[in-house]
Amino acid sequence: MGETEPEAPRRGADIDRTAEWDELRRRHLRPAGERPGSSARGVHHVALFSHDVETTIAFYQGLLEFPLTKLFENRDYQGSTHFFFDLGNGNALAFFDMPGLDLGPYAEVLGGLHHLAISVEPTRWAALNARLDEVGIAYTPIDGTSIYFRGPDGERIELIADPLGEMYGSIVL
Repeated sequence: MGETEPEAPRRGADIDRTAEWDELRRRHLRPAGERPGSSARGVHHVALFSHDVETTIAFYQGLLEFPLTKLFENRDYQGSTHFFFDLGNGNALAFFDMPGLDLGPYAEVLGGLHHLAISVEPTRWAALNARLDEVGIAYTPIDGTSIYFRGPDGERIELIADPLGEMYGSIVL
């Protein structure tokens, strides 16, 4: 394995919310066969900010192999670029650059992005791990199927080898 970030100590070990979670499950979680269908068709796109279009394209298309599919001027901000990458299965990752605005560094805040988890086939997952090693991007491995690392603007990305709808051996959809 290549360069990895040190694993942070687990926080909250002194907090037990088991009873609260049991009550939430009892009140809100229905067995798969009893759940109504979702009103949504899927995630159309997730949009993030980019400080530099060329750097973002090199990272997401060049390194992670997500094809750039569209690039045009943002309808809400003249001179701003809006561009999209294919994440497979009709899902897109979009970016905006906002020239002239000082957006500051990336920050995880309430209501903001914690991380973006992207499922890749296990063989592609291993190859992408190797590519991160080759270019010296540090990552944190979790459970042998997931890695976390930072994108060019500090955004946290998770590449996960589990299939869509599964996570660490559990069905989530």
